[in-house]
Amino acid sequence: MNQTETSTDDKNTKPASWTTETINGGSFRHVDLDTGTNGWATPPGNVFPLRSQNYFTTKQKTPGGDYLLSPAGVDWLKSTKKLDHVLSRPENRVTHATKTSQSPNSFIFAINIQIPRKEHYYHSLVIYFATQEPISSDSLLHKLINEDDTFRDERFKIVSNVVKGPWVAKAAAGKFGAFVAGKAVKCSYHRGDNYFEIDIDISSSAILTTLVRFMLGYVTNLTIDMGFVVEAQTEDELPERLIGGVRICHMELSSLPSWLMMMMMRRRMMICNNGED
Repeated sequence: MNQTETSTDDKNTKPASWTTETINGGSFRHVDLDTGTNGWATPPGNVFPLRSQNYFTTKQKTPGGDYLLSPAGVDWLKSTKKLDHVLSRPENRVTHATKTSQSPNSFIFAINIQIPRKEHYYHSLVIYFATQEPISSDSLLHKLINEDDTFRDERFKIVSNVVKGPWVAKAAAGKFGAFVAGKAVKCSYHRGDNYFEIDIDISSSAILTTLVRFMLGYVTNLTIDMGFVVEAQTEDELPERLIGGVRICHMELSSLPSWLMMMMMRRRMMICNNGED
């Protein structure tokens, strides 16, 4: 995909045809937005307050509106070590889907949130977004993908909100309702021919590690929205635009598969289907 090409309009970038498979085929299932449990959904962009056109004058925020990219699935994985650069792994299901989809213009944007646990395991919440159209070359998203890590550390922002859950969890999460990831934790960025991945190492911050472990104690009773945006820092970059968003609904940690188990199951299915990788 040529990332320097400019889109001809300001409509949402279109989802690729292969995303139907990846949305419904992950280790974390796709569920109903309002009634689903132990899964993920896509909340409306308007639930996220973003910097408005006149933010630097009025300090007002407005509803986020449409997403720039389309959802392409979520994986919730367990491993004995951090899973870095997951899109580079040939066994990754989303990478495999793009290779077999006959959609040469598809582009993947992945956020890999690496969460340490006390039992010496790492959990990875990997959120995938996709498009099959060029990303506007004058957009902040294009800059995030193609600029250096210094720019990325200063700009990639997570906006979150506890939709349902105990008040104590809402109060704790409220302290990080919106933050620039690279200023709070160590982030690694991986640029491929048709993808961009951000690995967010929660363990690099003692404060966030404590908060996340606390929140996991309530996770079966929580519904959390997370939106991802490139922070606007000058007037000509306003208003902010959402890259994508996800709702995590009442997660059951006991149902979490290991990375090795997922890859063995996927390999077995591939052999049964066509006998080749």
